[in-house]
Amino acid sequence: MMFIYSKAQIMKSILYTFLFMSQVQQPYLVFNFNTAENINSWRIVNDDVMGGKSKSKMSLKDNMGVFEGEVSLENNGGFAMTQFDCKVSNVKGFEKIVLDIKGDGKVYQFRIKENQYNIYSYVQSFKTTGKDEIIELYLKDFVPQFRGVKLNSPNFDKNTIEQVSLLIGDKRNEKFRIQLNKITLK
Repeated sequence: MMFIYSKAQIMKSILYTFLFMSQVQQPYLVFNFNTAENINSWRIVNDDVMGGKSKSKMSLKDNMGVFEGEVSLENNGGFAMTQFDCKVSNVKGFEKIVLDIKGDGKVYQFRIKENQYNIYSYVQSFKTTGKDEIIELYLKDFVPQFRGVKLNSPNFDKNTIEQVSLLIGDKRNEKFRIQLNKITLK
C-alpha cells in the first residue's frame, strides 16, 4: 500500500509537530549538588534570628548537598532553614518541583518565593523515608504562609521563582540530616 501526500499535508504535519514541541517545556535544573556549583550560595537562616538556639549547616559531601543540624525549642525556637536565590522565569510552563534526595524519615517543608523580598513563602511539606527517593511537589499545591500561618490568598500561580528554601520545624528537639542530589522544575 502506497501513500501519497501533498506538499500542503506535509507542511501542515511539520507545523503541528513544531507547535507541539515548542509547548513542551524541557526540565529546568534549579540546582545540581553533584557538580561544581557553589554550595556556599545556600544561606542558613535558623531560629537564632528570633532568639532560638537551633543550629544547622549546608555542606557538600560525596557529591551530595547535606543540610544537617539540630532543632532546639529552647528560647521559643524550633526551626532550621537553608535558602538559595535562583531567579527562574517562565515558570508557568512547569507543573512540579522534583527533589532527588535521601532523607532521614523526618518531615520537611520546601518553600518557594516569587520575589525573594516577600515576607511570605509558598510552602509544601513532605515526609522522607530515610532512603534515596524522588519527591514530586506540584506547584499548584504550594500554599502561601507567613510564620507558619496560612494566608488568605491563592496557591502558587506565579511566573517566577526567585528563591527556594528547605526548612525543618516539627515543634520538637531533634537532630536532622537530609542529602540533596538535584532540584528540578518539570
